[in-house]
Amino acid sequence: MAGVALALAAAWPAWSQPVRTLDFAQAVEVALHQNPDLRAVQAQVDQARAGVEQARGARWPRISAGVGATRTNDALNAFGLKLAQRGATFNDFGAGQFNPALPGVLGVAPTNLNEPAPVNDFSSHLQAQLPLYTAGKLQGYLRQAHAMLLAAQAGDRAARQSIIDHVLQAYDGVYTARAYRDVAAKALQAAQSQLRMVDNLYRQGVVLKSDLLAARVNLENVQVQQQQAADLEEQAMDGLHVVLGMPLDTPLRLGPPVDVGMPVGTPDGWIAGAQQHNPRIEALREQVAAAGGKVEVARSQLYPQVGAMARYETHDPNLGFAAHSYTVGVQLSWDLFDGGVTRRAIDEAAAARDAMQLKLQSARDQLAMQIQDAYRKARLATRQLAGRELAVQQAAEAERIVARRYANGVGTLLELQGAQAMLDKARADLVLARSQATTQRAALRLALGRLDLRSVQAR
Repeated sequence: MAGVALALAAAWPAWSQPVRTLDFAQAVEVALHQNPDLRAVQAQVDQARAGVEQARGARWPRISAGVGATRTNDALNAFGLKLAQRGATFNDFGAGQFNPALPGVLGVAPTNLNEPAPVNDFSSHLQAQLPLYTAGKLQGYLRQAHAMLLAAQAGDRAARQSIIDHVLQAYDGVYTARAYRDVAAKALQAAQSQLRMVDNLYRQGVVLKSDLLAARVNLENVQVQQQQAADLEEQAMDGLHVVLGMPLDTPLRLGPPVDVGMPVGTPDGWIAGAQQHNPRIEALREQVAAAGGKVEVARSQLYPQVGAMARYETHDPNLGFAAHSYTVGVQLSWDLFDGGVTRRAIDEAAAARDAMQLKLQSARDQLAMQIQDAYRKARLATRQLAGRELAVQQAAEAERIVARRYANGVGTLLELQGAQAMLDKARADLVLARSQATTQRAALRLALGRLDLRSVQAR
């Protein structure tokens, strides 16, 4: 009883976990929510969106406010604060020490001016600054930020399609492994049936004992293959858990198997559209635009910059706002000579833009080649699938004929096992062909930028 109790206690955690049922669409939804790569891409989108708002905000006035308290006996600052407080007097210039009747009076250093008593000042200010003309700098920043946002959004779409492809491979991998397990189960049934038939014929003295031993060896081999198929299914299920970002011990029940439809058309009609709308190509194209914005920003330094400023401030020797003043103005600044720094910065930005443009062109050419290759592989896989289905029918018929010949004492066990092996191989090849047809069609749609849930249907 104690052993039973311990066994039940050990098994309790597994019993306590409910089995989760996921069809393909639900599996994709789980992966999209939990995949760290996609979350990183989404963070990049948020970062780029913040950059756009920052670039837009730079065109608006910048308003700042501040308060401060100062106590100083520095001669220059003390006199300046008294002026700001509207509190300067003739005595601050040393008027009490000035006596025209004394010789050399102009050489007397006024004590109140040179060694003033400490001055307290409580100040506040409100200031606004507005760029009036930036020679395209702000527009370049905005163009660059907006292009980076579009690139990040295209990258997000590309990442989502890539995750759909990964989930499809893992999801279909489980069903492929299960199909191999079914093939192994049929092979096991056939091996058991052969052993019973050979044993019966041996008892009747029709076949030799070597045939019986060979049938038993064949059964052992098939049992090993069945275990390998079971292990393959567990491995495929572990892979699906990893793609979904779920613990390996989470019980899962999958929905129906899925297939991917072949897109309508030919590569000649697909390539131009894919080069325009493939999200990875879109991301690169927007990166080229962002590099162009950087060139605009660098070039703006060749021209003058104009800005306006307005400032309102108060000063008081006590806590208050006794003295008020304002300042308004317009300022033009222009770097007339900087040793070629700006020119080199423009050249650097232009070279980076040209390099990105060449990268885009290379990616477009590679995409065209990828589409052609994916189309050929998908078309071949589709044809192979039809051929494998016929091969299974032919192998099944051949095995049936050889089995009947052996049962009638005409054929040999070697011929029977060979026919069974051909049937097992044909079934396994069919499983592989079905999986390859699905994955190759998905690869083609991924290259076209058209892999979504609508293109994946239940089989």
